Amino acid sequence: MSFLNDTSLIPASFILKGIPGLEEVHLWISFPLCTMYSIAITGNFGLMYLIYSEKALHRPMYIFLALLSFTDVLMCTSTPPHTLCISIARRLIFNACLSQMFFVHMLTGMESGVLMLMALDRYVAICYPLRYATILTNPVIAKAGLATFLRGVMLMIPFPFLVKRLPFYQSNIISHTYCDHMSVVKLSCASIKVSVIYGLMAALLVGVFDICCISVSYTKILWAVVSLSSADARQKAFSTCTARISAIIITYVPAFFTFFTHRFGGHTVPPSLHIIVANLYLLLPPTLNPIVSGVKTKQI
Repeated sequence: MSFLNDTSLIPASFILKGIPGLEEVHLWISFPLCTMYSIAITGNFGLMYLIYSEKALHRPMYIFLALLSFTDVLMCTSTPPHTLCISIARRLIFNACLSQMFFVHMLTGMESGVLMLMALDRYVAICYPLRYATILTNPVIAKAGLATFLRGVMLMIPFPFLVKRLPFYQSNIISHTYCDHMSVVKLSCASIKVSVIYGLMAALLVGVFDICCISVSYTKILWAVVSLSSADARQKAFSTCTARISAIIITYVPAFFTFFTHRFGGHTVPPSLHIIVANLYLLLPPTLNPIVSGVKTKQI
């Protein structure tokens, strides 16, 4: 009981154990994670600088791309210990763990929202090209970015408070590399039904809603592109959309794998695989997004 506060059943700190079952190779796993982190930081800062410095790129399409890069930098930096110190067990004080939990989920929610905005941007550009400049004005872009940020904050801020009301007196050891919401609440000795239900609602309001908007947008885009008479126009439209679709795939596949494993695959998916994918969930999109954008976007 030494890890508990004197006045409550809240632990003074949590211990992050890393990847269960792979403790002997944690040091080797750190190298590719650190490499991905370095590429993500360099690539996204370079992309933001390029978009900022080149006036030809001061258009909605590239502004949303810069917003995605900014979100990626914050997202992969929200858990720097798991990328740099995965080989040792780390202790995080209780409030620091809750703060990390909030920022991880808020930023991943914001990433999803930015991808949705980018899909809507391509929908307007391809389906309503003559009205593109009048629809996506700078004030509209600013309001859309602010709304995406506020949605992430408002939906994810209850997570720390839901965790704080739970008692912990059995264990303070988290078999993870960072403070994920479900990994923390599963340590509680009380009912976690409210936390599980709210987590599911937040996922539906963010991930499922955004996926639906993205799917509708690209369905309409595909229909519009196929109907174009010019082969060059079709090729250009497909080229600009390919980068966005690639970003969507590398973001949502590990995200949904992690989400469903937590709730439904705990006994069928090896914990080590789950934790590795959860790390890729935060590092893979920031690493690949600037590369995919640079290859697929001619202006960049």
